[in-house]
Amino acid sequence: MNPFTRKIISRPRAAATVIALFVLALAGCTMIPKYQRPQPKISSSWPEYATNSAASTNIPAADIGWRDFFRDTNLQQVIELALTNNANLIVAVQNVEQTRALYHVQALALVPTGDVNANYTRQQIPNIYSGQSTGTNSGSTNSSPRSIRYSEYQVNIGIASYEVDLFGQVRSLKRQALENYLAAQEGRRSAQIALVSQVATAYLSQEEAAEQLALSREMLDAARKSFDLTKRSFEAGVDSQFDLNNASTLLQSSDTAVANSTEQYAEAADNLNLLVGEPLPPELAPSPKLDPDACLPDIPAGLPSDLLERRPDVLQAEHQLKAANANIGAARAAFFPTITLTGDAGYASTKLSDLFTPGFKAWEFSPQIVWPIFASGTAYQELKAVEAVKRSDIASYQYTVQTAFREVADALATHAAVQSELADSQSLVQADQQSYDLTDAGFRGGVNSSLDLLVTLQTLDSARQNLIQIQYSRLMSLINLYQALGGGWNENTVQSQQSAQK
Repeated sequence: MNPFTRKIISRPRAAATVIALFVLALAGCTMIPKYQRPQPKISSSWPEYATNSAASTNIPAADIGWRDFFRDTNLQQVIELALTNNANLIVAVQNVEQTRALYHVQALALVPTGDVNANYTRQQIPNIYSGQSTGTNSGSTNSSPRSIRYSEYQVNIGIASYEVDLFGQVRSLKRQALENYLAAQEGRRSAQIALVSQVATAYLSQEEAAEQLALSREMLDAARKSFDLTKRSFEAGVDSQFDLNNASTLLQSSDTAVANSTEQYAEAADNLNLLVGEPLPPELAPSPKLDPDACLPDIPAGLPSDLLERRPDVLQAEHQLKAANANIGAARAAFFPTITLTGDAGYASTKLSDLFTPGFKAWEFSPQIVWPIFASGTAYQELKAVEAVKRSDIASYQYTVQTAFREVADALATHAAVQSELADSQSLVQADQQSYDLTDAGFRGGVNSSLDLLVTLQTLDSARQNLIQIQYSRLMSLINLYQALGGGWNENTVQSQQSAQK
């Protein structure tokens, strides 16, 4: 072979190499737009009315384990039961499993799928080109053709319709499936955080209802005693009918308060059982008195920008936005041709003994290219549709961030307000208790009237109920703040876990 011939042959080989490299380069890219996180439309600091006092810990709220935030050991066990049995959380967990499986399904689309098949065929066909045979008796011509019988054995390994992802459509769909999976994971975290908060709220609500019920029964006993004293004074001509009517009204209202408190307690118990997912064991029942130290007294709020990394619902919204962004890449790739490869190789023979001999090899390779030039209008409208979905997801992300900011600000404001009310309410209860004790002693000594006793009793009742409500509101503000800052995912504080590892 002369040099000129070698030069002619080398050019096609070089061109094939360049084409192969070009195809490989295309196979490594996608048409997904470059993602940029939307600028959050929130303030860089919390409002002045939502500032909190010095926190009892420097650990971010999202890193504080729920076992360390909630100090009641019974409540910790109730939360543990709920995390195992709650139906909504089980749904969220299974949703994660579903999206993970779908992601793997989409990822496998990048890998050629092959199959192995073996078959045997026994067939008889007429041979119309074999000529005619003559009958021996009648001399008539028999025009029936001879038949051919044969067997065929085949063993093949084939690739069924593998799409060469030149323009990244399959990889874009894989990216979208991955972001949907990550969004489902954050959805599960959000569901657990909400469940921890709901269980703690229901547990403390039952404690508050139990204390309110005990207080209502105590006030009912006091109202009954007051009524009996007023009645005897009325019969002795000391008190008037007006005084007796007032004592009777107080007795009836106290009885109604007991009935209402009983109903609220039953509803709180039913709600807690629903959240736990099973009837609460008697040994884990809430105490009949609200514990004002059931959780940490204060936690740091951090900066509003921390919500972007700490709140699972914000992260979930961002992953959904990224999924929509990846879907745009798939929609763009629909404008370009798709290349599909099919083929198989194996052996075929009419004799089983000759099946795997070299002379009976068989193969087939069938590439196909499809360019939807007449469907460009449909592809264009589909691209516009997925771009609209992305714009909608951007708005949803902004709204989720703003909602998170508002929830933290509200919890901080409520906590600051109830903190200042708590001390005043405690002092008021002490003063009203002294007034009632003095009035009761004066009534028994004949100095004060039954009306004076009723007024001070009602005032004390109202002050004590208000104190319980403020204590409950303070705990709720702390729980709401803990949840709003992303706390409740870790069982134990992250810092404690790291220390234990060291």
